[in-house]
Amino acid sequence: MSTLRLSNVEELIPHVTVVGKLLPETPEDHMKLARLAWSFTRAVELMIREVTNGTSMKDATKKLYQILPNYVYLESAYKHAKLIVEGCKFNNGNPKHVHVKKLFIVSRGNKYDKGNRNVKLVLNADLFHVLIKYPWDNSWIRCRARFGEKYIPLLRDLLELTNQGKEGYGARTAFRNKRLEVHVSVPLPLYLKHFSLPERRGYGLVAGLDLNSDRINMAVIDSDARIVTLKTAWFPETTLHGFPRDKSRDIRLKKLKELLSYARGIGVDYVVFENLFNVKKRSKVRSPSGNRKVTRFAKKQLLQHGLLMTLKLGLTPVLVDPKGTTRSHEHEEVMRKRGLDRHMASAYIVAYKGLEVIRSHEK
Repeated sequence: MSTLRLSNVEELIPHVTVVGKLLPETPEDHMKLARLAWSFTRAVELMIREVTNGTSMKDATKKLYQILPNYVYLESAYKHAKLIVEGCKFNNGNPKHVHVKKLFIVSRGNKYDKGNRNVKLVLNADLFHVLIKYPWDNSWIRCRARFGEKYIPLLRDLLELTNQGKEGYGARTAFRNKRLEVHVSVPLPLYLKHFSLPERRGYGLVAGLDLNSDRINMAVIDSDARIVTLKTAWFPETTLHGFPRDKSRDIRLKKLKELLSYARGIGVDYVVFENLFNVKKRSKVRSPSGNRKVTRFAKKQLLQHGLLMTLKLGLTPVLVDPKGTTRSHEHEEVMRKRGLDRHMASAYIVAYKGLEVIRSHEK
């Protein structure tokens, strides 16, 4: 059973982020880090305008060099701005109205720079340190880094690979209220080496998931497309006005993990999701409150976590075309013949489409 061939997950999620606490060694280091983060955030805002106007990365970095005299930082700012613009277009928003509020720094990885040119993760006597390039005088901002104990072997392996010139890692520092964080991007295969359960052969069952803002529906079918079980995880509180976004995300991820763990327990081998990475714009609904729920729901982010959870559980993820899973003749037929509501009917169609992909793959 192959975990990557059916859905090219490694191309869609090339890295997994490991988060640690960042502690500048001196007050001067803290001040320099704050100035650098302010300049980087300002560069991202200006890069959004350049990306919107179609300016190339090379020309944009030349324009903004006086603000942040480091081409690697500026290229990272340009790429981040491009992601913001694409996100605005997907949500039918206007990137010109975007204001980046939180201070942060991003530096792209490069295996030829021993991992990263501007943000270097260093291991000294079982303690991690982070060195951050301060471009105005080419000095280094020195910080200590604290990661969860379970991530230490993973980061050791990453540093070993970077020292051999085999891997690079992207890095991000973020100001979270009074807390400073460092985010390290770890290659997916290396992450799965440390955190995935061993693959096992179940009963060839296929689980289809329909992801929504207030629920996740799962339909499990066998190789003959017969329904084995139906299960729904509810979280209506996450759509209430004023409910914290971070808490909503955590609740959805917890419910998703519960469903996937249940699927593994009953002998599911394949988990099927709609391929939302190919959707260019988010669809609108008539209800204003419905539009608010849809806009606040980061469906692609939940999909990414779902794919990663599936791999960690030793199951095979499958991505299918979302066309026809809702508001189609096939959808109406499934609802009528199988007595399913519209969300569970969508989950069944997703599972059936996945079954067709699996059958074609096995021929």
